[in-house]
This record gives sequence, structure tokens and C-alpha cells, in this order.
Amino acid sequence: MISWISGELLELWQANHKFFILINCQGLGYEIQIIESLFVKLKTIQSSNKNIILWIKHIKKEESDLLFGFESKDQKKFFIEVISIRGIGSQIGISILNKLSIPQIINAIKTQNKKEISSIPGIGQKMTERLILELNNKFKKEIEIKDKKNKDDFEIINPEISQMLDDLQLTLQSLNYTKNEIKRILPVIIKETYSDTKKNRNTSFEDLLKLAMNYLENDSSNLVI
Repeated sequence: MISWISGELLELWQANHKFFILINCQGLGYEIQIIESLFVKLKTIQSSNKNIILWIKHIKKEESDLLFGFESKDQKKFFIEVISIRGIGSQIGISILNKLSIPQIINAIKTQNKKEISSIPGIGQKMTERLILELNNKFKKEIEIKDKKNKDDFEIINPEISQMLDDLQLTLQSLNYTKNEIKRILPVIIKETYSDTKKNRNTSFEDLLKLAMNYLENDSSNLVI
């Protein structure tokens, strides 16, 4: 069973609205299906000898083994939980993550936003109701934690910003910065970019990456949070 993989990104391609990458891990090439947002990001930063890390869900079928790759453990956990629901297969699970970020999904479940969930390709009204019911039970603790977090220091971060910050961490990891280095600068970036006086500012992913690189290229030990 493959839990996660670290290797060199060799190739990316799209086929029938599905997104794939090929990773060289110790001389073996692993073909992995990923979500669209990760595909776009990796395509943007792709270069030779680029090392990436993905959390993997390995699904064995009669005629093939399928690998699904995720940039965070939370995405992998969600995928596993959602495909355990009757009538939900792996491609519907990927389709949900293609359409919505984890914070958006949690919020849609909490508010019972049937319109948002039914907008996902392949999900009709009955499946929408089943998803809301079952995911509410499966992610009850996460919904409670998200409520508390939204009332505390991350109140200014909307789902889109949260997704950009997740993307930023993966990108920095792929550039060989350590988790400790990344963890240290994130609060600084959040405070500088999304403070109360700037929370309406339209900041792109490229802006965040440039700011992060600027901090990391300098002596991060002098950062004051």
C-alpha cells in the first residue's frame, strides 16, 4: 500500500477532463491522477529535476491499480471518506475536489448549500442530499473546529485565500524549503497580506509566492510575528 510519494516530476497531461502526472521515484515511474488546481500549479512551476511530495490513495481494481495524489493529508482524508459513501466513486470524489476547496466543502455541508454541491458535475439532487447528510456526520468534528477557527485569528481568511495558502506551502516544499521554514513565514505573510486594513486587497498566488520567496531568501530567523 502506497501512502505518500516523493519524487521527480517528469510529465503532466490531461485526458477526458482528468489530470495526470508522472513521477520518477527511485527509478520507477508512477502515473498519478490529481485534482485540477494542483495540475495547474505544477504546470506553472514545472522544470527539470523538480521534486514533489504527494499523499497517495491507492485503489486496487481487477484490471488495474489506480493512484490518486493529493497535496495535503486533509484532501486525502476527505477523498477516502467521500468514496466510502454508497454510490460515490473515485471520479466523483475527484470532481468534488476539482470544484470546491476543503473549506468550501465544509461550509456547504454546514449551511446545507444544496445548490453549490449539486453544481458539481455528476452529482444530482438525491446524491446531494446523501452527501450533506453523510458528510455532516463524518466531518462533524472538522465543522466544529472550523467554526472555532473562523471566530479566532483566521477570521479574515476566506476559502479562496485558504486554498492559495495551501497551494503556496506545496509550491515552497517543491522548491526544497523545509516545513519549519515554511511554517515560520506563513503567519508573517498572513499578517502582512490579510490584515484588517488590507483584507479587501486582491492578492494573487504569484504575489504570495514572491513575498514568501523574499522572506525565505533573507534571514528568516529575524522575522518578528
